[in-house]
Amino acid sequence: MKKKIAIILVVAIVLVSCVALVMCNKKTENEKLTVGVCQLTQHAALDQATQGFVDALKAELGDSVEIEVQNASGDTNVCNTIIGNFVSKNVDLIMANATPALQAAYSATSTIPILGTSITEYGVALGTTLTNGVVGGNVSGTSDLAPLDEQADMILEFMPDVKTVGIVFCSAEANSAYQVAEVKKHLESKGVTVKEFAFSDSNDVSAVVSAACGECEALYIPTDNTAASCAETIGNIVREKKIPVFAGEENTAKGCGVASLTISYYDLGVATGKMAAKILKGEANVSTMRVEYAPATKKYNKEMCDLLGMNVPEGYEEMN
Repeated sequence: MKKKIAIILVVAIVLVSCVALVMCNKKTENEKLTVGVCQLTQHAALDQATQGFVDALKAELGDSVEIEVQNASGDTNVCNTIIGNFVSKNVDLIMANATPALQAAYSATSTIPILGTSITEYGVALGTTLTNGVVGGNVSGTSDLAPLDEQADMILEFMPDVKTVGIVFCSAEANSAYQVAEVKKHLESKGVTVKEFAFSDSNDVSAVVSAACGECEALYIPTDNTAASCAETIGNIVREKKIPVFAGEENTAKGCGVASLTISYYDLGVATGKMAAKILKGEANVSTMRVEYAPATKKYNKEMCDLLGMNVPEGYEEMN
């Protein structure tokens, strides 16, 4: 009899503990929703995506949501720390801005909803396969991928007789490698020789770009966060060498390029914020949400085109 009573008491204590835990984790009506934003580094494209996200989420939920934005300053280890802090706080949603931030979030939690933005290809970033555009699990988001074959054709539109193109990218960024392979394949199918020039971090950028300028008639830079943060440095080199650069996104092209097939990163962030609002309001489940894409626009950098004496093909609009 005593044993039965002891067992009943233990079960009761466990049940009370579980109920207490649930009550602690459950938000009251007046308690704010919390969203953690981890941005890989500070450069114009990612800044715009974060701002668009914050603006859209605040427009949808107002003061009922608290958004904490953290910047990892380009350090993937700091991404892990930031995400770990969000998980320990049990935030209601994590927004990961750029691939390393998404990878950190994906590794840290399988229960908190995660939305990525400024991600080129989710399957490559996470080592998984999408089904009908759905990542599945606790991940979805938006992609900054503009059609890569059209990006390659952009180079040929400006330079129909080009023979050698160098692709400059950061070897540490998985999505950059994916873009390089696709653009290289398309250019080579058109008879263009393509050379790859990879740098491991921002310290190598100057030397790698200088080497590329010495071997190629033109350069292509994909949507690469390290390259974007070093656009001014790259611009100083290519201006001196008189080598045209074609970029996967507008902000990099503003710093060093002649043209870009680009998207609006602010609008991409807005789309991500609207997805977040649906999840937080219980109107959608992250596990069934398709990755969303933004339309791409052909733009040219007048200052660089004038400097290099390049004629702008039809269908391009001037960058602001």
